[in-house]
Amino acid sequence: MISITKPEKIPQILENRGKTVTDNLCQNYLQDKADYQSGKKKFEFASDIYGSKSVKTALIKAQHGKCFLCESRITHISYGDVEHFRPKGGWCQTKEDKIKTPGYYWLAYNWANLFLSCQLCNQRFKKNLFPLENETDRAISHEIELSKENPLFVNPSTENPEDFISFRGITPYAIDENPKGEATIENAGLKREEINENRLELYLPLKELYLIANGMPETPFKEQAQEVLQRRLQACQSNQHQYSAMFRSAIKDNFKY
Repeated sequence: MISITKPEKIPQILENRGKTVTDNLCQNYLQDKADYQSGKKKFEFASDIYGSKSVKTALIKAQHGKCFLCESRITHISYGDVEHFRPKGGWCQTKEDKIKTPGYYWLAYNWANLFLSCQLCNQRFKKNLFPLENETDRAISHEIELSKENPLFVNPSTENPEDFISFRGITPYAIDENPKGEATIENAGLKREEINENRLELYLPLKELYLIANGMPETPFKEQAQEVLQRRLQACQSNQHQYSAMFRSAIKDNFKY
């Protein structure tokens, strides 16, 4: 995960249709609060609003075409999903829990709550998971302040994920075993085999170049190798690069893993 800076200009469809629909959802909740809290009634959401082309295009640009969780590049092979950081329809504290409703219905079209995700991170792992440090602080309606919550998922638009998660080689770990890093790694599947295979394909060649360039005797060839290495190191640390957080950690650790 890396920090994500979203454009200040909110996609117009969220400002217009999204706001109108959100107001209606909140009114519906107030009119039938008991039925929504018991699960007798459930909210319906318009995916053509939060998943519109303008929203997805803005997210793709802000996230450099990468999944906000695993940092894999999406746009070469998939459309990707517009994922709700706080799940709109219902939520789970743990993987074993049944989905509880209502979800964060009032944030379904909220720009700050939307990210681009790969389908595996979204549909196989995160799903409706949204653990809190203290579950009793959960905002179960738009009448409750979100500020009381302390989520155990890292929010890359308000926090720097690299304060919570680092890497040993290709493997992510929670810095100082912090609970937010651990929960994010576990619940988003950031150690899954498919991602590690992709990371390894990019990591090994650069590690080998690093070791060769730094281990060569002092010759003109070493100078050339160092120049190539520096270009590669600079490129892989850029936020546009896949798994840039992993590479920044590897460079900091001198590729010792």
